[in-house]
Amino acid sequence: METEALANGDAVPTVHPPNPPARLNDHLAESLRLEHQLMRVPFEHLKKSMRTSNRTVEKEMNAVMSGVAEAAQKDMSKEEAVQHLNSLVSRLQGLKRKLDESNKSEQLQVQRCRARLDHLTVLRAENQQEWNNIRVNRILVDYMLRLSYYDTAMKLAENSAIQDLVDVNVFMDAKKVVECLQNRDCAPALAWCAENKSKLKKVKSKLEFQLRLQEFIELVRVDHSMDAIQYARKHLAPWVSTNMKELQHAMATLAFRSNTDCATYKALFDAKQWDNLVQQFKEEFCKLYGMTVEPLLNIYLQAGLSALKTQYPFNLYNASLYIFHQAEDPLSQESFRNLASDLPFSKHIHSKLVCYISKELMDEDNPPLVLPNGYVYSTKALEEMAKKNNGKVICPRTSLVCEFKDLSKAYIS
Repeated sequence: METEALANGDAVPTVHPPNPPARLNDHLAESLRLEHQLMRVPFEHLKKSMRTSNRTVEKEMNAVMSGVAEAAQKDMSKEEAVQHLNSLVSRLQGLKRKLDESNKSEQLQVQRCRARLDHLTVLRAENQQEWNNIRVNRILVDYMLRLSYYDTAMKLAENSAIQDLVDVNVFMDAKKVVECLQNRDCAPALAWCAENKSKLKKVKSKLEFQLRLQEFIELVRVDHSMDAIQYARKHLAPWVSTNMKELQHAMATLAFRSNTDCATYKALFDAKQWDNLVQQFKEEFCKLYGMTVEPLLNIYLQAGLSALKTQYPFNLYNASLYIFHQAEDPLSQESFRNLASDLPFSKHIHSKLVCYISKELMDEDNPPLVLPNGYVYSTKALEEMAKKNNGKVICPRTSLVCEFKDLSKAYIS
């Protein structure tokens, strides 16, 4: 340790500033840009918990202060005053319990924010593989939660020790609403809309209107026409200025009823309307917490497929000429083609050949060689293989064995 001398002759150690953290390369930095949702969800959850706590405190304190003011104005006996004060104390104790529970929830969200920040800051080139494995598990958990595979998602999160990096608790809140909608019950979804009314209003959500409309339709379905009319006056009338066309369409069901053959109104009684409500709720729920509407798995897969989708082979995957692609090209599978159906075709101005064995580019410095069976690999990869096998080359796809001298050059124009 270096020292410096003071005027009186004493020596003190010299303190050097810590070395700055290693700068991430461009690839890793760009990778972190994709993690917006990872930080946004617990932060939005924390804000929601704090807003709820503030509303609870304001409501309870106003009630207590009103109770105190009321007691001060009344002429109460000693027993009545004690009883009144005891009720106010009980109310304050109830508020304390609520705030304790809220504080635990907020501390949990802070812990998750801290854990996720730590997770992002440890990404370095030397641990990128391990970090990417965790990312894959996070993406899979997100996908399973969105498809309602809650138990499997929780087991994967637990086995991977990534509970603080995934949003199981958030989706479990949504699970109750989704299950009730699947059982044709709008009450929890309407309560969720009331709880998040201000935010839903900002994004001009129509979820509450659609839920109210569906409850109206269900009353018409069971021939409770008068109840349906009263319900419309109370709950649908406020939406007249913004949703007149849909309201007129729905009100006509009072005349056509649920057994109508008219396709326009028959669709309103279709059971698929409940599936649409479930999907709409999931979309609004994701937007509220800053999540992508599409599962992250779909987004990442589509990003890769957009580079593979070319016009010529995409239309000919069923032809026998392209059978050999099936082992290595994702777009040879129908599920991937469906996922890529809405993506634009990739534009390749200059073709690039990549060796199947070494994954290296084949160019003038590493030209392609053709085996007797027609498969093409790079010169470097085949030369290395020939050295290990006494001048013989083995095709990794068909297991064909041939001499290195039997290979022919392929020329790239």
